[in-house]
Amino acid sequence: MIYLQLFLSFIKVGMFSIGGGYAAMPLIQSEVVSGHGWLTMNEFTDLITIAEMTPGPIAVNSATFVGIRIAGVFGAVAATFGCIFPSCIIVSLLAFIYYKYKSVSTLQSILASLRPAVVALIAGAGISLLRTVALGDRGMGLENVNWVGICLFACAFVVLRKWKWNPILVMALCGVANLGIHVISGKV
Repeated sequence: MIYLQLFLSFIKVGMFSIGGGYAAMPLIQSEVVSGHGWLTMNEFTDLITIAEMTPGPIAVNSATFVGIRIAGVFGAVAATFGCIFPSCIIVSLLAFIYYKYKSVSTLQSILASLRPAVVALIAGAGISLLRTVALGDRGMGLENVNWVGICLFACAFVVLRKWKWNPILVMALCGVANLGIHVISGKV
């Protein structure tokens, strides 16, 4: 019975957590703390911390944590499956519709009109990342520019675009290079 309760509670989270993991936190709190009393508020804040620092989506990590805490491994499976089940259904339906109607010109027109928006969102994220690397929270002005960060960013961009290196390797090399530069310059 507890497995079904976990599954149904987290299927609600998976279905109604539009806006990402942080938007799902109040819903998870109402299900886990207020609704069923599975966790105290202190345990819930620990849940947020653990879910945030482990890799993966926060809602899925929360479901796994609550499930294992309440009913062991099978509880974790039930809660996690409940959390991802709505997304699996929606994505499967969209894929079916796309493959069925991919040759329809109206659908192709809609997708073509979405491409510039996707490019703009990705470019916006890249510019925001570059601004954070270049200035951080130090403010505007040439004296506040992180030249090492800009050079590493440019090198990573060239290596990724021109030579198609593995992105994880490039990130690791940039981290090592940044650490080495700071150790040599005495900033560490």
